[in-house]
This record gives sequence, structure tokens and C-alpha cells, in this order.
Amino acid sequence: MHITRLEYDPASALAFYEESLSAMGALCERTWHDRLEVVAEGQAARLWNDTGALHEQEIVFAPADATSARDAGREVFPGSPLTFRLAEMVRPAPVVLEKAVLNPYQPLPQREVLEKLWRTQFPGTRQWRLESEPKRCFHFSLVALARCEIQAIDQHWSLHRLAIALPGGEPDDALARQIPLLEVESQTQEAVDWPRWDASKWLEALRRQLEAELGGQLNEVRARQEHYLQREIQRVDDYFAQYAKELARRGSRSAATAGVKAAERLAAAHAEHTRRRLDQVGRHEIHVQFWIDALLLVAEYAWRADVRIDDQRAAQVLSGTFVPRARRWVKS
Repeated sequence: MHITRLEYDPASALAFYEESLSAMGALCERTWHDRLEVVAEGQAARLWNDTGALHEQEIVFAPADATSARDAGREVFPGSPLTFRLAEMVRPAPVVLEKAVLNPYQPLPQREVLEKLWRTQFPGTRQWRLESEPKRCFHFSLVALARCEIQAIDQHWSLHRLAIALPGGEPDDALARQIPLLEVESQTQEAVDWPRWDASKWLEALRRQLEAELGGQLNEVRARQEHYLQREIQRVDDYFAQYAKELARRGSRSAATAGVKAAERLAAAHAEHTRRRLDQVGRHEIHVQFWIDALLLVAEYAWRADVRIDDQRAAQVLSGTFVPRARRWVKS
């Protein structure tokens, strides 16, 4: 889920600075509707100096349409370096894996409904039958908040909320959208057998989902990069083509020794031409980087049962988990 970027608002920015700096031990006082007086030392002071020495600063929160010159050390404005640095400072390092159990418990639907939902998900199913009575269990998912940067001629920043079902890593877009609205149990009545952290597998699944979300945007960036690259390559080719013609004319009118020098210059120009082309290719590469800002391991009540199915390959018995929230089956 691509989270829409918030519009810059001086009042909201002031509240963010006041709460963040106060949490880090700074003394904050609003001296005016758009000004915040800060006395900071230690971690909070590192917003202005790396040593954490005692620092006093009045921060001005400029309106978005201000046209006057900006002071990045004391003013906050759209794209302010202070805001980026403060956001980095309030992030937990390393990222903490939080856990939550969703509430409320949902009953099991009728078998006809379970079969219909299975056939909707897996259309190739010809015969379907429950081999065992469904039993209560927990279904686990991983929700992540990820920042992404696309480095090209123009830089692009985006924020995403990603959710994958465990253990397979299938995307769960519904959970990514609904997680802020779902209820969480304050005290879990049942013991939860949480899965072990599998960094390589889970992070790879998150990366694949993020790449899928960025597909359309990356195609647009790639098209612009290719256009710019073709233009620069054509400019380099035209320059060296003209230079080669000029060297050829000089060699035809000069003596033998001059002709040898012209040939050496032509060889050097050819090597420089190749280097310039490769340099332009490197300048127009696209780099995608992402950072995980928050991780939440979610457990929700579900039903597990053995299911006998007959599909296009053969009859087999599978263990399936039915997730009431999403009204879907997960093969396990």
C-alpha cells in the first residue's frame, strides 16, 4: 500500500518537533504560533551539532508559500533538512519487531461457504472435501513500514505499508490497508506460538512486494532515463564523428609523419569515445533503495483443517488455514 504523502502544514510540523524533542529530553516552549524555543543537550542537541553540546535555538515554521530566503539551521519548510534529520533520530535503531494479536474472534462459516471460497481462490479444483474438523489456530502475518528512494536524474521518495502472510510470504494487501482500523487484544487469553524470525526469507518477500508496487512508477522513470540517455549518447556520437572527420582531413593534407600523429589521435579519440559512452550509461543508471522503519508480527484467530482436493494433477490432502478476516484460505 502506497501511503499518500502529507502536505506541509506549519502547525502539524510544530507539534511534531515539540513532541519529538520533548521525548528526547529537550525543553520546548511555543513563543508564538509559528515559533518554538528549544533548549537541548545530548541526543536532542545532535539535531544541530554532532557532539550533543548544550544548544539553544528558536525554530521558525515558515508557511509553505513563503518566498524569502531560507535558513536551514533555524527554519522549517517543505523539504527542510532539519525535518529529515529529526525523523531519522526518532526512529528506533535497530528496528524493533513488535507483536500484536488481532481481536475479535470470528466464528467459522458453513462448509458450503468454505468450499465456495476455496474454489474461488483455486479455480482448478474439481472435488473438495474436509478430511478433518476445523480447529482453532493462529494465522501469522508480517506488516512493515518501508521508505523507498528511487535514485535517477530526478529522485523519488515514497512510503509504503506492506503485509505478507507467513510462512509463504504471499502479499496481503487487505491487511496493509486495514491494519490501522483493526482491534488489538490488550491481554491474550491463549498462548501464542510465535514463529521464529527468518530475516532472509521474510525481507526478500517484502522486497518482492515493494518492487511489484513500484512497477508503474519504475516504468515511467525508466522511460525518462532511456530518453535522456539516448539524447546524451547521440550528442557524444555526433561530437566524436565530427572530430574523426576533421582528423581524417588533416591526415590527407599532411606529410607522412603528420599522418602517423593523426592516426594516433584518432585511436585516442576512439578510446575516449568509448569511455564517454560508458560514463553516460553509468550516469543514467537507476538505483532503488529501501529502509524498514517498523515491523509488526500479527497473529489472528483462524481455523486449520485437512482438505482433500482433486485438481488437474492428482488427488491430494492438504493442510489449509482459513482466515475469517480476509475470507480466504492459506495453504500450509
